[in-house]
Amino acid sequence: MTVAHQGLSGLLDTEAIRKDFPILHREIHDGRKLVYLDNAATSQTPRQVLDVLSEYYEQHNANVHRGVHVLAEEATALYEGSRDKVAAFINAPSRDEVIFTKNASESLNLVANMLGWADEPYRVDADTEIVITEMEHHSNIVPWQLLSQRTGAKLKWFGLTDDGRLDLSDIDEVITEKTKIVSFTLVSNLLGTLNPVEKIVRRAQQVGALVLIDASQAAPHMPLDVQALQADFVAFTGHKMCGPTGIGVLWGRQELLEDLPPFLGGGEMIETVSMHSSTYAPAPYKFEAGTPPISQAIGLGAAVDYLSSIGMEKIAAHEHAITEYAVERLLQVPGLRIIGPASAEDRGAAISFTLGDIHPHDVGQVLDEQGIAVRVGHHCARPVCLRYGIPATTRASFYLYSTPAEVDALVDGLEHVRNFFG
Repeated sequence: MTVAHQGLSGLLDTEAIRKDFPILHREIHDGRKLVYLDNAATSQTPRQVLDVLSEYYEQHNANVHRGVHVLAEEATALYEGSRDKVAAFINAPSRDEVIFTKNASESLNLVANMLGWADEPYRVDADTEIVITEMEHHSNIVPWQLLSQRTGAKLKWFGLTDDGRLDLSDIDEVITEKTKIVSFTLVSNLLGTLNPVEKIVRRAQQVGALVLIDASQAAPHMPLDVQALQADFVAFTGHKMCGPTGIGVLWGRQELLEDLPPFLGGGEMIETVSMHSSTYAPAPYKFEAGTPPISQAIGLGAAVDYLSSIGMEKIAAHEHAITEYAVERLLQVPGLRIIGPASAEDRGAAISFTLGDIHPHDVGQVLDEQGIAVRVGHHCARPVCLRYGIPATTRASFYLYSTPAEVDALVDGLEHVRNFFG
């Protein structure tokens, strides 16, 4: 065992944790052991969550809020119980501030549409400005472009420094008295950068702008306290944090949710309906039209239970150590360039890189033949690739079950890639 490996031992019992994830024991491509390093796209799902999903469909499957029979009451209790779990997980002041969506993209679109239809003082119109950053996932760019096109609002953004951080040198000129909303990622999915929330939020509050934080790459990996962030909205998704696909969360301050209009219309989000007009149910139900993602929300609740039982502080410490080791080892690979902060400080557990002149798609394909699953492409963050003059990157991303041996396998795999392409 290397010194680096010794430093990682004891943070988490990864051997025991890995036993909870059946897929991690798969062999692919003629008996090669799977090395899963694509957690920033989708994490794997533990037996504890799979069992809850199976039990729901076998014992409790029914629509929620609408029936008086026993299955409907059980399903409703499980669904609303997951709302309680998520609220506690993010330290929300009220369970009614937790809205279930189908993913983080829908959560972000929900806010953009609410502001486009809102009355003053929240309305986004031609006399106002929207602020994002150059490092955003497309899900936090396109909704604001659409809103800008629809309303005439000016879309502005913070650029990037050469080392993959936000350039906030002109923060007072970017966030102005005309700014209605500042929307930015807590942790970049491509660069891995952990952004300075306090500085951005403080400036937004000075001018009376709302703040939306995309925590999709943060909620799975570190303690998330929405009150400490002091944002107005926080969005994240379930499938990156040991939960099922098809479930996302939008947290919003209660007073805002009460004042802002709904995004979707339909059943369950109403109070009364006539042929002339409708009134709406209070939050969160005002924003959950139709049959919600019931089983998915219950699965997310089980994932929250699982992560909480391990401890988010321990998970964060383990990932920091793994990332530190990975950065150290990757920088030893000839021709490899990390896109983003080239250290483990102030960064998440996703590392994007290029390898000489070898196209990232070729890198990913050769790694896959060795059983190593990474992500290649622009990771729905094409403006970042344009900023750094690269067509795409290879991204390795780690999680609570990642091990130093998997980092070693990645480095050995990259050496094979270099030899394969001469």
